[in-house]
Amino acid sequence: MAVDSMESVAFVAVPFPAQGHLNQLMHLSLLAASRGLSVHYAAPAAHLRQARSRLHGWDPQALGSLQFHDLGVSTFESPAPDPTAPCPFPNHLMSMWQTFTTAARAPLAALLESLSATHRRVVVVHDRLNSFAAVEAARLSNGESFALQCVAISYNIGWLDTEHPLLRDNDLQFHPIDACMSKEFLEYVFQTEKEMEEQGGVPTAGMVMNTCRALEGDFMDAIAAHPVFKDQKLFAVGPLNPLLDASARTPATTRHDCMEWLDKQPPSSVLYVSFGTTSSLLGEQIAELAAALKGSKQRFIWVLREADRADIFKEPGESLHDKLLSEFTKETEGTGLVITGWAPQLEILAHGATAAFMSHCGWNSTMESLSHGKPILAWPMHSDQPWDAELLCKYVKAGLLVRPWEKHSEVVPAAAIQEVIEEAMLTDKGMAVRQRAKVLGEAVRAAVADGGSSSKGLDDFVAYVTR
Repeated sequence: MAVDSMESVAFVAVPFPAQGHLNQLMHLSLLAASRGLSVHYAAPAAHLRQARSRLHGWDPQALGSLQFHDLGVSTFESPAPDPTAPCPFPNHLMSMWQTFTTAARAPLAALLESLSATHRRVVVVHDRLNSFAAVEAARLSNGESFALQCVAISYNIGWLDTEHPLLRDNDLQFHPIDACMSKEFLEYVFQTEKEMEEQGGVPTAGMVMNTCRALEGDFMDAIAAHPVFKDQKLFAVGPLNPLLDASARTPATTRHDCMEWLDKQPPSSVLYVSFGTTSSLLGEQIAELAAALKGSKQRFIWVLREADRADIFKEPGESLHDKLLSEFTKETEGTGLVITGWAPQLEILAHGATAAFMSHCGWNSTMESLSHGKPILAWPMHSDQPWDAELLCKYVKAGLLVRPWEKHSEVVPAAAIQEVIEEAMLTDKGMAVRQRAKVLGEAVRAAVADGGSSSKGLDDFVAYVTR
């Protein structure tokens, strides 16, 4: 009996162990499995648990369509984040990342070897930061690899050419990477790239991108024409996050308490505030933000939590914000809600009562917000986030800047934050940005609908790897 062409291909996902990266490859893995591929998701045990426990927007039973593999990275340091560090980058995760890169290779190689013996082809889809996975895929006679681009594709243009016409003509500034990331992380990235080059510069077959033509079409074309990428297969399949009112998907069966609260608020009246999983604010900054939220008299949901540790299941220390929170919660009762744990961000952004999102501008959050037609009050923290803020505010014009990146080492005063909140929620300019986000949202959703450019991109990718 002939083996089905899809079943004879093993799709192996190798995520980088940070929430925004685990999350994107999990979504892509579930989409690949829904198209009939045999999907294997390989990560350290703690990060397999993290990716599964925080999965959002899918029927939890969908996880049964994936096979999970522990890459055997059993021990790593998991220090608390340091909000007072001179660089806002989450350097407390560095030792875990270094351990991961060293320890995960041999178990991954063994997994790929075993799959290679039982499948016609092994397709490794790895985070772009995990170049070692491409090296291991290239050792197989029947292996190939694709990099998953977890950040905006336009970020690559800035990285490659800060004078590119797309940047120059749109007044887009690409901030130097050594100002946006820590020295240790950049050394780590350059070291992994150097090792790859020493092994012959193993090329990937191409790149899968969590973006769509409605947001970055011109940048996608520029990347496709660039010498670095011209021989690669490029597939834009984003947004990877589920769209929660799509009939094929089921949100989590138990609703978070905040959703009941949102149900009682007027349409487009709530500001959602969250700074992602890798950023911690200084105590003084939290106090200023609290004063701004209170002073604006706008409805809000504020997610106030420390950045993730390397192991998110390790007991957290004492919260530094208890005193401020007890007073603030009393003063804003009825107007706002503070969440100190994990928040159902996709459901909050999809809700009709949510008007806008004050965000660190991580690419996951940016895509989630825009796919639900919600504008962003941009407060970039590190890495690619300053670029995403530029793209949001100046290029797609669906954002308002709270704090320019140049002032990242300063505490933003309450008055300045309050001014942007009121601009977004109460003024004609804010209304225009909200309307622009709504229109963009419709275009992004059309991209992943049947016949849309991203839906076709996913079809083309599956067709290519099962050829």
